[in-house]
Amino acid sequence: MQIWRSLEEVPSGLGPTVVVIGNFDGVHLGHRHVVNRARETAADRSLTVVAVTFEPHPMAVLRPEHAPTTLTSLAVRAELLADAGAEAVLALPFDRDVASWTPEEFVQRVLVDGLHAVAVVVGANFRFGHRAAGDVATLRETGQRYGFTAEGIPLDGGPQVWSSTYVRMSLAAGDVAGAAEALGRPYAVRGVVVRGDQRGRDLGFPTANVPADPLTAVPPDGIYAGRLRRLDTGETYPAAISVGTNPTFDGVRDRRVEAYALDRTDLDLYGVEVEVSFVDRLRGMVAFESVEKLVAQMTDDVDRARELLA
Repeated sequence: MQIWRSLEEVPSGLGPTVVVIGNFDGVHLGHRHVVNRARETAADRSLTVVAVTFEPHPMAVLRPEHAPTTLTSLAVRAELLADAGAEAVLALPFDRDVASWTPEEFVQRVLVDGLHAVAVVVGANFRFGHRAAGDVATLRETGQRYGFTAEGIPLDGGPQVWSSTYVRMSLAAGDVAGAAEALGRPYAVRGVVVRGDQRGRDLGFPTANVPADPLTAVPPDGIYAGRLRRLDTGETYPAAISVGTNPTFDGVRDRRVEAYALDRTDLDLYGVEVEVSFVDRLRGMVAFESVEKLVAQMTDDVDRARELLA
């Protein structure tokens, strides 16, 4: 997978391409359908599939107070797009200048001069150009002049339209199973394991502690069943996951994602980058009257997580 972070980084010898365009945050099933259609088009003509995305999210530039939390970093987005079938990603730096481009200017600079597109595939609701003036019909009309075809793919998941907004709403409600259904995989967060207060270890449930990035979507405080994956070795463990600040104990802490690998007390993960994925919600966060009651509940949580993940 090649990642180009500007039009200047696109190789001068790049041949004709099939281009998909979108924010692709989360790379949900709707996004995968768009890429799959591009793959079909490319296979018929031995072309390269290039995904165009924007970094940062356009809302972070145009209306930062309304910018959504991110579902995936650019690196993870590129991994997921590659898995879907894209061969290269152009992460177009989005700023006020790019936002001012007319739809035709975007087509000329990015699709024609930059990527030599002969076919473009987007979601049916795709908008682009200054004040979102362009749509799929605009792409088709412009493509007729510049020599490429354009197609809009419905992002339908039965009665629900797949979208990054829907995934964020599901996560905010604690419905990690609903988010997984739209994504086609469990939602996951990544981070480097930091040293915590080690209370979990003292209680018999050592956890890998990952700080919760306020700019990244994280499910609400509570206990979840999921999985913990080391990104250095790929080893994956079923896990019981706590999101929050652990209200049973005094003191204010930063919000964390803490994952206990079931039945493993021998893991040393400090400084290791991990991925924590959420399969189902077990319960909300509760402050317990005593450590004994907390341990009893944690034991029950682990048993329920084990059953769900079996």
